[in-house]
Amino acid sequence: MDRTLELDELVEHWTLLDDELELVAGKRGATRLGFVLLLKFYIHHGHFPEREDVLPPEAVRFVADQVKVPASELTRYEWSGRSIKYHRAQIRSHLGFRECSVEDADKLTSWLATEVCETERSPDRVREQLLGRCRQEQVEPPTDGRIDRMVRSALHQGEATLSSRIAARLPASTAARLEELVSVDVEVEDGAAADESVLALVKSVPGNVSLETMLTEIRKLRAVRAVDLPPGLFADVAPKVLAAWRSRAAVESPSHLRAHPTGLRLTLLAVLLHTREREITDTLVDLLISTVHRINARADRPGDPRAGERVQEGDGQGEHPVRDRQRWLRRCPARVLGLSGVSRPGHPGRGRLPAALGFRQRLVRESQQGASSSGLGCRRCCAPAASA
Repeated sequence: MDRTLELDELVEHWTLLDDELELVAGKRGATRLGFVLLLKFYIHHGHFPEREDVLPPEAVRFVADQVKVPASELTRYEWSGRSIKYHRAQIRSHLGFRECSVEDADKLTSWLATEVCETERSPDRVREQLLGRCRQEQVEPPTDGRIDRMVRSALHQGEATLSSRIAARLPASTAARLEELVSVDVEVEDGAAADESVLALVKSVPGNVSLETMLTEIRKLRAVRAVDLPPGLFADVAPKVLAAWRSRAAVESPSHLRAHPTGLRLTLLAVLLHTREREITDTLVDLLISTVHRINARADRPGDPRAGERVQEGDGQGEHPVRDRQRWLRRCPARVLGLSGVSRPGHPGRGRLPAALGFRQRLVRESQQGASSSGLGCRRCCAPAASA
């Protein structure tokens, strides 16, 4: 045991009751002690101990005092053979339990697959649910190896059922576009050769704060939306299941994804795009805010004795703080917020935008007015303001 049992635990779980004393009335010595320990361990844990060292030493001494047998007698108890099988059968009959048959195992596995594994993907938690179900059904849990096989089978069945149900919700055109994502065996790192693989582009991480990074993220967002996933596709899927599928799809290569059954493959790709849309939207908002802060800090350098001169003349190296900021501002807010779509009502990234949306109007107005007055007007963003 990992810890010492306290007296209240011993009293609660290892005290013999009157009906239990009747079971050991005809037993003596090591047989009497071993039988009672099997009984109390089974009641407390739901299964029989496989060997002596599994029993807590404090519990052995506590029970030995109750049955008037020295604790040292336990070493003489036989842990294999006909006697212990008979003792186990007596205990099951007394408690109303039965051994786990093939039919019971199939029934338990089906219950796990439908009631547990569609919302829980952790084998340890599924195992806990299985043991609890065995106690409810008064079925003695099978061996550890059999439990592991039942858990694996239930997890597989649950995933297959759930993924098939999700794939059936996809329109044929969307499913075809998802299949196209894994038709190219190109793995891209740091955005290299992203044009060759839409899937690699979607998986890639954003670069440093820059206009190029912002435009790349917009390309990703457009690529995700081009697949056109139907709304409510994962409405009945637990967040932890989505997170597990997203992590799995993010690390698997196109060839590994193609090896999955069709339902699972489409589900993994759809989950990846669904979660990446939210992540890319958040990234765009962060990039926009960081970019504006950097532009302002670069153009308005406090404490620079030549700030006024640099505003009028530039720095002599082709850099003009005020004009650079106008150029950035006329290209960033109107396009990024518009193209990303995060300002649309109901968009998943809208909650991240209180800061960005708060100064969007001011940024666009200032950039357009400044650009128009300085002759740097952008035909796409600033022409309407200039003509007005």
